[in-house]
Amino acid sequence: MIDEQAVRRALRNVKDPELNLDVVVLGLVYDLDIQDDHVHMRMSLTSPMCPVADMLVDQARQVLEGVDGVASADVELTFDPPWTPERMDPMVRATLGL
Repeated sequence: MIDEQAVRRALRNVKDPELNLDVVVLGLVYDLDIQDDHVHMRMSLTSPMCPVADMLVDQARQVLEGVDGVASADVELTFDPPWTPERMDPMVRATLGL
């Protein structure tokens, strides 16, 4: 059985290079669907025009595939609903003054 908390911990290694904050703290992970040994993740980006979108999606998939028990993973990029700073961890948002 794949531990969702282990998946989220692993995703903390995927960082937005501009903000140097991870995708979990930023609230970019919209959904994790764990079925047997497969993980499907829906994620967004802080901007639809993000120049490193492909890199972040690939990095997230690689990190997911490195989690104990995960045989395969796919990452779906979505902008529905659009990301807003309200999705961020409240402590980080307060630290950033947002």
